[in-house]
Amino acid sequence: MSKILLINGPNLNLLGTRETDIYGSRTLADIEAEFIEEAAALQLQAETFQSNNEGAIVDRIHQAAKDAVEVIIINPGAYTHTSVAIRDALAGVGISTIEVHLSNIYQREEFRHHSFVAPVAKGQIAGFGPLGYLMALWAARRMIAGS
Repeated sequence: MSKILLINGPNLNLLGTRETDIYGSRTLADIEAEFIEEAAALQLQAETFQSNNEGAIVDRIHQAAKDAVEVIIINPGAYTHTSVAIRDALAGVGISTIEVHLSNIYQREEFRHHSFVAPVAKGQIAGFGPLGYLMALWAARRMIAGS
């Protein structure tokens, strides 16, 4: 069974209570549970990981290569706009990556318009709320199938 890793970055553990006008009222646990359920329906093995620590995210990306993960789906949170380390880790492991954002980062503050992850990702999904995670999962399944 193909392995998918979902990584969520800083402050996403606050979903459901943090700026609900931007991020909605669903918790990260709710989103992850739906993600795992949909992955199973697609016959994919999904694992989730969240950290507020940049180094822990880099370490988990490195571990993904050892774990034979086929696709990483990542919402780097604020690290999207600041982390060369996460970008380099993704490039270094060579695992197909899909970047996801709950909000449309291009409709927000100017500093959020730049992503260090986008140039090393197969694609980016932004602005669809929690549905974006499922959209990334569907895309990952197609990527694995080679279509």
